[in-house]
Amino acid sequence: MEKQRTIAKEVSFSGIGLHTGNPSTITFKPAPANHGYKFVRVDLPERIEIPALVDYVVDLSRGTTLGIGDIKVHTVEHVLAALAGLKIDNCLIELSANEPPVIDGSSVTYVEILNQAGIVELEAEREYLIVEEALRYTNDAKHVDIVALPTDDYRVTVMIDYFNPALGSQHTGLFDLEKEFVNEFASARTFCFLTEVEMLYKNGLIKGGSLDSAIVIIDCDLDDEKRKWIKEVFKLENDLVIGENGSILNNTALRFKNEPARHKLLDMIGDLTLVGAPIKAQILAARPGHASNYEFAKILRKAYLEQKNSSRLKPSSKKVVLDINGLMNIMPHRYPFLLIDRIIDYNPDEQVIVGYKNVTVNEPFFPGHFPEKPVMPGVLICEALAQTGGLIVWSSEEDIQRKLLFFLGIKSARFRRPVIPGDQLVMEVKLLHKKLSTYMFKGTAFVDGQIVAEAEFQAAIVEK
Repeated sequence: MEKQRTIAKEVSFSGIGLHTGNPSTITFKPAPANHGYKFVRVDLPERIEIPALVDYVVDLSRGTTLGIGDIKVHTVEHVLAALAGLKIDNCLIELSANEPPVIDGSSVTYVEILNQAGIVELEAEREYLIVEEALRYTNDAKHVDIVALPTDDYRVTVMIDYFNPALGSQHTGLFDLEKEFVNEFASARTFCFLTEVEMLYKNGLIKGGSLDSAIVIIDCDLDDEKRKWIKEVFKLENDLVIGENGSILNNTALRFKNEPARHKLLDMIGDLTLVGAPIKAQILAARPGHASNYEFAKILRKAYLEQKNSSRLKPSSKKVVLDINGLMNIMPHRYPFLLIDRIIDYNPDEQVIVGYKNVTVNEPFFPGHFPEKPVMPGVLICEALAQTGGLIVWSSEEDIQRKLLFFLGIKSARFRRPVIPGDQLVMEVKLLHKKLSTYMFKGTAFVDGQIVAEAEFQAAIVEK
């Protein structure tokens, strides 16, 4: 198994934000296992960490913006691409403004500074999203199509064609992250069409942009008035140059023949970190952009959470937190109403517990429910969830032999499919909150990784 990684020491550098134009210092700091990527605005009085996850995306106007409430961090994709490209799993990213420095419009400076910090392994193992079946996002109106296919590593292929003859059609592919990212993709710069520049500027964007931080592709006539306006926007002292390459403003030399396509692949690597885990899949993308990357990341994030729950909720005979003898030493229930066979996981920090019951045809309720089609009653599934959640309470109570936990109420109960003989009922229960001797729980029951029932319930502990 691969180990998670972080940086060895704190590193910083400063610059100007692309869209906001704000001076900004970015500081990368080491972070513990399972921390992931989190941004912090140190220019604000309240220190709030913004996780780099799809749930925190608040805007996609020519970049990916994360936020919580009014606190936002703009244009994070190049930072995230550098971290993912170097296979750094955990990092705290502090910013002195609301946008990272744009530098030259690529990720190469971030890569260089992170390499200066050094990379170290942590004890925890790396968790992947392993794509096991094709996952697809399509937007016919924008001619976007993205698909993830099963493979045992991470590969990305991108095709761009925006029906603009100034750029034409380009494609590129990354097949080995460790060998190719730094030299072949990290230095690919952002680009835009000249016809977009005026729109971006009028919308309050590219305030920190320059011809040193982006490739501007000429796709319209350059009359004297347009030339004057561009010189003012980009604060150019000399006249514009239209040289040998013709289609690039100021004759900017490309670093790669297909640099725009490579930058779109770079953006995609950055945006897909919002899944919350490194990916094992072959990704094929036609005309991707930040909005489509975000929609696709949501699909992958959902698959990752389902996969994580499924693997976590498959009972293993090797993993026992509390067996039946231990349960009977704690719980007051006995046959035929002890509805847990084993506890397989307990996280006291998050107040989450996982247990299971093997449902056999010998259960005493099956002859009456129903003789010809045995189905476990939904109320008993709720009871099994409550008994599992009760162990969170009993683990923190003193003199438990003198106490009982009583139901006070159930709400939002849903039963999605029958539980029948032969099923293994896995119950995950989280303590939502406690007030005095009253507890509120959220319980979810699974069979074969699929949800069969869920409910919230309230209980109180009382003296016998």
